[in-house]
Amino acid sequence: MADSFDCDNCKESLYGRKYIQSDNSPYCIPCYDSRFSNTCDECKELIGHDARELFYEDRHYHEHCFRCFRCDRSLADEPFTSQDDALLCNDCYCNEFSSKCVACDKVVMPGTKKLEYGGSTWHEGCFICHSCEQPIGSKSFIPDKDEHYCVSCYEDKFAPRCTRCKKTLAKGGVTYRDEPWHKECFVCTSCKTQLAGQHFTSRDESPYCLKCFGSLYAKKCEACSKPITGFGGGKYISFEDRQWHQACFTCSQCSASLVGAGFFPDGDRILCRDCNSNL
Repeated sequence: MADSFDCDNCKESLYGRKYIQSDNSPYCIPCYDSRFSNTCDECKELIGHDARELFYEDRHYHEHCFRCFRCDRSLADEPFTSQDDALLCNDCYCNEFSSKCVACDKVVMPGTKKLEYGGSTWHEGCFICHSCEQPIGSKSFIPDKDEHYCVSCYEDKFAPRCTRCKKTLAKGGVTYRDEPWHKECFVCTSCKTQLAGQHFTSRDESPYCLKCFGSLYAKKCEACSKPITGFGGGKYISFEDRQWHQACFTCSQCSASLVGAGFFPDGDRILCRDCNSNL
């Protein structure tokens, strides 16, 4: 009498039938599928032993059930992602959830380099300077309305230029006669000392420090021979073609101040009333 060869589950004979061996025990095909096969997460039917099974995050699918939730495209051999437990192909995911580049109007694919500014998104290669049209990338840029410029192009196009050296003023500077100057370029016409933050005056539209202006153009005091500039509230006395600092306007003989008093010229000298009476 032949030995029995039965399904370990239903005990029916396996002679002349297909079977599957599992854990050293034989099973008929129906018993094997019911006992060991997974249930498809999509159609809720068993995934048979002869079907291609796909597995994703503890979920099992028939190959034909593993499809995009939006377009029904097969995801068996396609890249995909999951959004709120729904499987989406890359195209549907990007169209629904990814930003679009404001320059080329194409989707910015997940994982690609991008730049976001002011609520808008660009592909890294699409974010370019409006002037030189070179990609700005991670470099500094300056927005102007709806346009963006690299720093060098913005300075060339919009930044004021120094009246003296004609180069752009990136920051700071001095305004003289409604014209911009670099601080280091705004100097005395004579001695070249920087005038920024200093008292200065001008002659024929050229700036001078007070010292140079006094030595070059100011009248000299008749008494001390120093320049009379009138700057800083300094007062002076003028008589005929001669000038004096107020403090220097004194009697040539007794040195009494003649400011507000009568005086008498005596050649190159000036005298008070008393000294003139004693002549």
